[in-house]
Amino acid sequence: MPSNARAPDGVIDAHIGRKIRRRRRQLGLTQHQLAMACGVRFQQIQKYESGTNRISASRLWKIAHAMGTPLLDFFEGLPEAPEPVMADAGALLSSAPEGKLSHGES
Repeated sequence: MPSNARAPDGVIDAHIGRKIRRRRRQLGLTQHQLAMACGVRFQQIQKYESGTNRISASRLWKIAHAMGTPLLDFFEGLPEAPEPVMADAGALLSSAPEGKLSHGES
């Protein structure tokens, strides 16, 4: 996949799930043990690992903490994110009259 291509959500969910499974197995943990440490049922861990269910940021943080794994490890190997649409947010703010954004944004 080209470095500027954007991975579909399902690809990202499956990738993170595989990373969770790989790390859990490296540590010799069962799905049940990981689930207990994170406050969910083991079936939920199964769904995360298979990429069936999307994992929230807070739950991923709990899983990473329970396994003693840096959070960013789960994202290694994903294609790079595309350039942001608003590469220079400062330019937007400085061009807005009186520092106010249009369309009711603040």
